[in-house]
Amino acid sequence: MEHSGKAATAALKLIGWSGTAVLALLAVAWLAAHLGAFILALAGTLGILWVLFVLFTFYFFRDPEARTPAAPNLVIAPGHGVVDTIDSVTEAEFMGGECRRISIFLSVFNVHVQNAPVTGRIAFFKHSPGQYLNAMRTDSAKFNENVLIGIESVEPRGVKIGVRLIAGLIARRIVPFIAPNDAVRRGGRISLIRFGSRVEVYLPQNAQIKIALGDRVVGGETVLATLD
Repeated sequence: MEHSGKAATAALKLIGWSGTAVLALLAVAWLAAHLGAFILALAGTLGILWVLFVLFTFYFFRDPEARTPAAPNLVIAPGHGVVDTIDSVTEAEFMGGECRRISIFLSVFNVHVQNAPVTGRIAFFKHSPGQYLNAMRTDSAKFNENVLIGIESVEPRGVKIGVRLIAGLIARRIVPFIAPNDAVRRGGRISLIRFGSRVEVYLPQNAQIKIALGDRVVGGETVLATLD
């Protein structure tokens, strides 16, 4: 007979679609039950990692008050870390030639706020773009992004002290707090370097060095040298 069985075919199609829908819902429920537990477990792990990151970030950006010595003619460490270089170099841009250099390596566990080594005026300020080599390399200042700050001391008056802030493999941003012609006081905050990095201090040739290789220094507190 004409069109015989079409109703049954329609019924079977409807049954098939409804069965497929039911199976799809069951599959979604199964995935939700299993993936939901996985996502919740992952969310817990991510939450713990985020809390650890928050704690480390607060620890990394800690900014203790420096107990700066008050005796005259002192040069104070501008950064926290380990002294790994004491030598003589040529720094022509601010120091004008041969000078003494003290280089301090800052690990990710050191305080990364820098302090003025002497009281004076910011007489020179230069940002130099560059690479981001590991700051453990003592020659990283030649290649890495850095900021050279020149200070004219008021004690003794007119003596030049240079501070070079050097970015590292992890440290990708130097944040100065000062600008040219600003007055700074010994131990006052002058900058922040984010994560591991290096700070160099340039001194006159007649400066009397008071620290040794391998010494751990505290920014704003440890005496690096005295000036005549």
